[in-house]
Amino acid sequence: MDHQFVGIPELTDVPRVAVVIDVMRAFTVAAWAFSRGVERIVLASTEREALELKETRPGWLALKDGAPAAGFDAVNSPGLLRSADLAGRTLVQKTTAGTVGALAVADAPLVLCASFVVAGPTARFLRGQEAGPVTFVVTGEDGRADEDLACAEYIGRCVDGGGVDAAPYVHRASNSRAAAELAGGLRSGYHPDDVGLCLEVDRFPFAMVARQEGPLTVLRPVAVPDSGLHGRS
Repeated sequence: MDHQFVGIPELTDVPRVAVVIDVMRAFTVAAWAFSRGVERIVLASTEREALELKETRPGWLALKDGAPAAGFDAVNSPGLLRSADLAGRTLVQKTTAGTVGALAVADAPLVLCASFVVAGPTARFLRGQEAGPVTFVVTGEDGRADEDLACAEYIGRCVDGGGVDAAPYVHRASNSRAAAELAGGLRSGYHPDDVGLCLEVDRFPFAMVARQEGPLTVLRPVAVPDSGLHGRS
């Protein structure tokens, strides 16, 4: 199938089907948040908007990139989030690349957000929708981030047919600039396990679908039955 792989600056038209990829770390973190009980994730365009949403809605939490900051409850790290009790909560997320990419295609009829931890379910969801060619939004480094491109290409291959070996794609991601920066402690809000957690394939059994709910762009998990056709890791 003739999928497209584009960076955020290359988006000129609203795609019919968009899969927004951020492996390190926004959509790995989002998946972990859902696994810890978050009901929905509201994608914010700015840190100020994230705080305003939290402050006007009791019980909501806010998460951002980088170091901890006043008003924010969490940072963009799967290692730091994985033990949190978030049952029933709404989380407002603002990151440098992932949320920007998702909001850029928010008007598309079908938008999914993905990383390796939900790659298989994302592909199965798309096959079940008979979605046709997909526009993969590679959010890192203006579309050049190899961890995001590798994940997008892997999901694209899985959409086209089962039995895809995940290992070469994970290897590419493990050797990306983002992985090196995280492993070297060069990014704020970091846990030593973050790289490994971002490279786990199919850790979770759901896809993450973004839809407009009133004025908000909201990400929710959608359980995807296991078809028995697995990528090989």
